[in-house]
Amino acid sequence: MRALLTGLCAVFLLLLNTLVLIGPMMLVALFKRVAPSQALRDRCSRWVMGIAETWAENDKRIFAALTPTVWDIRGGEQLRRDSSYLVISNHQSWVDIPALVQALNRRAPYFKFFLKQQLIWVPFLGLAFWALEYPFMKRYSKAYLEKNPHMRGKDLEITRAACEKFKRLPVTVVNYLEGTRFTPAKQAYQQSPYRYLLKPKAGGVAFVLAALGDQLDAILDVTLVYPGERVPGFWDLLCGRVPRVIMDIRSLPLDPRLWQGDYQGDPVFRQYVQDWVTQLWQEKDARIAALRAGTA
Repeated sequence: MRALLTGLCAVFLLLLNTLVLIGPMMLVALFKRVAPSQALRDRCSRWVMGIAETWAENDKRIFAALTPTVWDIRGGEQLRRDSSYLVISNHQSWVDIPALVQALNRRAPYFKFFLKQQLIWVPFLGLAFWALEYPFMKRYSKAYLEKNPHMRGKDLEITRAACEKFKRLPVTVVNYLEGTRFTPAKQAYQQSPYRYLLKPKAGGVAFVLAALGDQLDAILDVTLVYPGERVPGFWDLLCGRVPRVIMDIRSLPLDPRLWQGDYQGDPVFRQYVQDWVTQLWQEKDARIAALRAGTA
């Protein structure tokens, strides 16, 4: 009963926080659409980001007041709000999002996600995602693409167009290379060679690097670990049933060779990027094992 009451209280406060701030955010976002100059539109973008950061900071206070979760953040001491980052993270649960908020909010520029198109219909949050100019991706099945081959590459076109918008201001772009949340069933279906990860997809990160490589200050390799036998869900977090979350942040050197090529048209360059991603994922899998064992 106590966990249920905690969860309901957290839902109420999170919803109240959203309702209070969604109005000002939408007004600024709508004004941006009719602003007469690019300088004013950029200023509106900063205002929208500032409102989003306030919303996220309030959420952090709600979790701190109601739940016992320890956010074990390791690394990231050199983060700056006037720098641009590409965050590459594993993906296990909806708890990953508040974990990133805890680790990055007001330490780096407010982050941008590539979202499933269906999320635009989520009440209130869908409007916030639109105001924040999050790119919405529509995923197609293999069967659909076989019948409609002209739709191949549409997701990469969306990635390229979104990154063009990101060039005007400092940004933190979050990329989940697995493309979906990890589950043992998905791992078995993929025949993933990794113990704690699904197979990574290099195409999305390649296009982000191609569009933003010269603007980026660092790649942040974020590894999320939930100690225990099972990965908690968002309701577990709200009810106070997540004792600890480990967020390991490692800054990677920028290698210009990762974006100075044609990923689609050059098989040698494509193989280079895929090999880099494979090595990164092998290291991340080993890192997760060490963090879970308490040896890292």
